[in-house]
Amino acid sequence: MTHGLPGYLCPEDGTRSDARTAPWCCPVCDGPWDLDFTPDPAAPLEPAAGPNSLWRYGSALPLTGAFGVTLAEGNTPLVPLAERVHAKLDFLMPTLSFKDRGAVMLAELARRLGPERVVADSSGNAGTAFAAYCARAGLRCEVFVPEGTSQKKTEQMRAHGAAVRVVPGGREAAAAAARAEADLPGVFYASHVFNPYFLHGTKTYVYEVWEALGGHLPEVLVVPVGNGTLLLGAALAVEELARRGVRPPALIAVQSEAVAPLASAFHAGAEDAEPVPQLPTLAEGIAIPAPPRARQILAAVRKSGGTFLTVPDERIRAAQLDLARRGLFVEPTAAACWAAVGPTAPDHPLQDRTAVLPLCGAGAKSGLAAG
Repeated sequence: MTHGLPGYLCPEDGTRSDARTAPWCCPVCDGPWDLDFTPDPAAPLEPAAGPNSLWRYGSALPLTGAFGVTLAEGNTPLVPLAERVHAKLDFLMPTLSFKDRGAVMLAELARRLGPERVVADSSGNAGTAFAAYCARAGLRCEVFVPEGTSQKKTEQMRAHGAAVRVVPGGREAAAAAARAEADLPGVFYASHVFNPYFLHGTKTYVYEVWEALGGHLPEVLVVPVGNGTLLLGAALAVEELARRGVRPPALIAVQSEAVAPLASAFHAGAEDAEPVPQLPTLAEGIAIPAPPRARQILAAVRKSGGTFLTVPDERIRAAQLDLARRGLFVEPTAAACWAAVGPTAPDHPLQDRTAVLPLCGAGAKSGLAAG
């Protein structure tokens, strides 16, 4: 049942491990895993002939065979926001956020491994996605969330049958609590940060953009970044599609001005990011003070010829309202990219290049930012 699963590879020290028996992090450096997997660029890539889910990109994905878990996720629409800017409506996913892309991949992996329970940590959207896909897969699920997590999101987790564990403190405290459980027997740690199968789910975002644009990519992909799961998935897809002759875009990464360790490191020319204080911000979904994959994120943005932008809460609030008045009600974190490159952005950061940005979480899950 688990035959042929690509194994894990540590990008820092080269340690390898079997996906069926691996610890949740590299046992040598405690860092996150990469996946020892590269799709064959000569393999046919015909998504229109595939199922109505992200499994339509099966030839580019690390899990093969019969897929037991899906909620018909993916294939979200592109809509114009400006003359050369489109938004991809990932808030229309089954659990109302882009995290479904990675959650379905980890739920399918867990289904094949057969653990007694699945443990995850989240500030909201990843937890709702794991709760839903574990329910779909018939897996017992526990989600550790920091105190102050949106009640609507925790209600959604419980509705899917997940046990919700509220942890005093911030996002890092919730992660630490989940990781304490991750080493116990019979536990599968569905970490959207440490498990690379999640990134191979989020990369389908870019494959869908490529498909929607007729086999091309825009000049720029604008991506919100906290732990970097969407950006690193995008970088994987860009690299894979480049092997098929597709011109790669620049990656513009967006952080909240209040919690911006990656932007600070990038503009300082550093290869890694120093932890920053956990300050309050409307963009709670990307408020990560010490992202474990910081080195990879910084390297990916530099390799693409892109940059980092930061946005203050007042521009995030204005962008959320502007999008709502265009018919698109998203949560504040999802408005961060439009705040960075939309009408209120200074200095025209896109420089008239074509661009796609994600609207990655529904406003119904968090409400309108207080003014």
